[in-house]
Amino acid sequence: MSRFLLVVPPLTGHVNPVVGIARELAARGHEVAWTGSEAVLRPLLGPAEQVFGTGSRLFRAQGGHGLAALRSLWEGFIVPYARFTAKPLDGVVREFRPDVLLVDQHTPAGALVAHRHGLRWASLAPGAMELGRPLRALPQVEAWMLGLLGELWRRAGLPPEEFTDPRFSPDLVLALTGAALTGPEPLPEQYALVGPVLAERPADPGFPWERLDRGRRKVLVSMGTLAGDVGTDFHARAVRALELCGPDVQAVIAAPRALLPELPAHAVAVDRAPVLELMSRGVLDAVLCHAGMNTVGEALVHGIPLVVAPIRHDQPFVAAQVVAAGAGVRVPFPRVAPDALAAALRTVLDGTAHREAAVRVGAGLRAGGGARRAADHLEALAGAGPSA
Repeated sequence: MSRFLLVVPPLTGHVNPVVGIARELAARGHEVAWTGSEAVLRPLLGPAEQVFGTGSRLFRAQGGHGLAALRSLWEGFIVPYARFTAKPLDGVVREFRPDVLLVDQHTPAGALVAHRHGLRWASLAPGAMELGRPLRALPQVEAWMLGLLGELWRRAGLPPEEFTDPRFSPDLVLALTGAALTGPEPLPEQYALVGPVLAERPADPGFPWERLDRGRRKVLVSMGTLAGDVGTDFHARAVRALELCGPDVQAVIAAPRALLPELPAHAVAVDRAPVLELMSRGVLDAVLCHAGMNTVGEALVHGIPLVVAPIRHDQPFVAAQVVAAGAGVRVPFPRVAPDALAAALRTVLDGTAHREAAVRVGAGLRAGGGARRAADHLEALAGAGPSA
């Protein structure tokens, strides 16, 4: 039996995929513990999971587009969260004594503490921003990011001559995606593309399943929290676009009611939708989303074509790969007009090419092995012994 410590940020989209890996490791007899903000983790994991809290605090809201959004992410969250958790993480490692740490790339303090204690660690790539070097054409931006990481390394008291980029374990980088969505650039040999991890989530007893109309094709609209943060009327345009698609299309919208206009009588709107259950039941014909890697992977695994409207971070890169794979259509989030969005939706609903591509790409993603294969890699890393 080995001990695995999971180091994740207080972000639901980063926690959910790791749940399946944790369950697989536990089912194999290993001891698994989580560390991070217990206020966020406990409601997502339930009372039975072992959680070592590192404290909670508010961080600056992310904002902007393009490079401004990247700067906001790093300076407003990744760096201050690493500083905030560095000392508590050191105490957690001393208490739990893990054999291997699984460290989300947005929690570099986990890699720093592993390096300090000479422990094996694996990186978890939660998105596509750190795959295929999408910023390689901007060397000054890459140098700026390395400068921030180098400062974290220095603050951790680690020898400068031993600097290792804490986003990338030299032994194992687990990426929850597949080759069809990572671009043409070859990845280093320690990368393992295991595909999406689809862990069962708590049932949502409040979802109005009875309102889903079998006579209509259904489009799920799931834009995440970012759509409300950037202050556009995207949801209003999306609702109008779905009306323009005709009476044979039913919208299933996951968004706060304050973001929505008056809806057609047959539309279904909820604050949070049971996305995986909707997909696995086969009731969806298309998904309109922001091209987050989790939602894209989940839709494709279920053979559902996409219309993607990327907002920021790695979403434009993921959207480009969806289009390149033939599994969806991309529209501009800030300015797409309802009629153009309706045309994109009808393209994936009425034709067969995008659905066939989604089925094909989904088969490739499933072949990655998901939680089972991720656990295989982590067990192998634990068996390799302490870090040199």
